[in-house]
Amino acid sequence: MSATGEVTAGRPGRGRRVILWRHGQTSWNVERRFQGTTDVELTETGVAQARRAARLLVHLKPDAIVASDLTRAASTAAELAALTGLEVTLEEGLRETYAGVWQGLTHDEIIARYGEEYAAWKRGEPVRRGGGELETEVADRAAPVVLRHAEKLAEDGTLVVVSHGGTIRTTIGRLLGLEPHSWESLGGLTNCCWSVLGEGARGWRLLEHNAGTLPEPVLGDDD
Repeated sequence: MSATGEVTAGRPGRGRRVILWRHGQTSWNVERRFQGTTDVELTETGVAQARRAARLLVHLKPDAIVASDLTRAASTAAELAALTGLEVTLEEGLRETYAGVWQGLTHDEIIARYGEEYAAWKRGEPVRRGGGELETEVADRAAPVVLRHAEKLAEDGTLVVVSHGGTIRTTIGRLLGLEPHSWESLGGLTNCCWSVLGEGARGWRLLEHNAGTLPEPVLGDDD
């Protein structure tokens, strides 16, 4: 596999698989408060979501688990680790987007105070939300982490990556080779739902998106 995730045509095996799993619900999700890199714990509902999802994901027979080191992601990953016996590798590079002064504000407060900046972000323009990271900078730090761990797998191995809505979206966009202005076309992930990437002859392919439940509202930084 190359640094871009490309594989050669005709290679034996079904190819590696990467499951990008969003953390469970937090109180800030419910309040529609932008979390970013703020370390917010799961609610009781979030823990229950993680346990339910883990019971499904264990049947995909993961070979490795890697997670953001923020508590909400690490706690979610721990539920799958308990069922699989796998250790969780924590990676700072998988944290959510740092959003500066936006962090801690509600969705309505962000629109009221930074409406033009918010609108530019939604149009796909490169925006440092709240003076924080660009989406491309998030992809620059997160995608290599995913590839590095995927490259350790056997040719048909499965990696579970537990992270955050915005980080997962930018990572998928980068691995699929999409232009950054189009990453917004990938809808947000519901708490504790996941997307699946698989290797194909021309690189990574999106096999599933926002899987794991009947459709529910997306609550969080990426709604």
